Amino acid sequence: MNAWILAARPKTLPAAIVPVWVGCVLAWKLVGTVDWWLAGFTLAGAVCIQVATNLFNDAIDARKGADTEDRLGPRRVTASGMLSPRAVYVGATVFLLLAFACGVPLFQERGWVMVAIGVPSLFLAYGYTGGPFPLAYLGLGELFVILFFGFVAVMGTVFVQMGEWPWPGAVLGLQVGLLSAVLITINNMRDEEEDRRTGKRTLAVRWGGEAMQRVLGLMVLVAVCLTPFGHYFGMHWLYLLSIPWFLLGLTLVHLVKRTEPGPAYNMYLALGALQLVSFAVVVTIAAVI
Repeated sequence: MNAWILAARPKTLPAAIVPVWVGCVLAWKLVGTVDWWLAGFTLAGAVCIQVATNLFNDAIDARKGADTEDRLGPRRVTASGMLSPRAVYVGATVFLLLAFACGVPLFQERGWVMVAIGVPSLFLAYGYTGGPFPLAYLGLGELFVILFFGFVAVMGTVFVQMGEWPWPGAVLGLQVGLLSAVLITINNMRDEEEDRRTGKRTLAVRWGGEAMQRVLGLMVLVAVCLTPFGHYFGMHWLYLLSIPWFLLGLTLVHLVKRTEPGPAYNMYLALGALQLVSFAVVVTIAAVI
C-alpha cells in the first residue's frame, strides 16, 4: 500500500483538485448554484486522470532509463523495484477506466462536448511520457499543464455546471494553469542534469536554469496581473486578497534563484502546491464577499 501511495504522488493532486474547485466556485458566482453530484464526478475524474498520469510516468520513465540512482526527487516505485512495471501499467489502466466511468454522468448531462474534452485527456495521461510524441520528453510539459490543468479543466468544469462557456473561465483557467506549471517547472529544474544525461529534453534541459528562473517569475507575474479582471465577474476583492499568494510566489522564485538544483527543490515544490491551493482559497473568499 505504501508503494502505491508513493506511486500515486499525492502531493501532485492539488493540480487536479484546484481547477475543479475554482470552476465550481465561478459557476456558483455566476448562477448562484452548484450541482454537487456533477461536481463530485468531475473531481473524481480529474483525480483519477492525475493518478493515471503519475503511474504511467513512473513506469515509462523507468523503461526509458530516465529515473536513475542519482535522482534528487522522491523515490520512483518502478525504477526502485518496489512494484513491477506490469503492476504499475495495470494500475494506471484501472484509474483510466475509473476516470472514464466518472465521465459517463457528465456525458449524459452535457453531451458530446464531454467526449471532446475527455478523450484527449484520457489519451494524454499516457501520452505525457509515452507514445510516439511524449510531451514531457519534447519540452512541452509546461504548455500541456497550462492547457489541460488550466484552460480545459477550469472551463470544462464551468461548462459541466452551466452548459455555457463564460469568458471568466478562461481568465481563471489561465491563472490556474500558470500556477500549476510552476510545479512542473521546479520539478524539471531540479532534475535538469539527470534528464540531460538520459535524453529527456525538458524546457529546463533545452533552455538552461537561468532562462527557466525567468520563466518561473513570468508565470507568477502574469497570474497576478490577471487578478483585476475579477472585478468584471463579481470578485471585486480578488486582486487585494491575492497579495499573500503572490508574495509566496515571489519568495519561491527568489529561493529557486539562489539555490542550486538539489533536494531543497522538493520543499519548493511543496511551496508551489501551497501557492496553488492558496489561489483557490482566495478565489473562494472573493466570490463569497
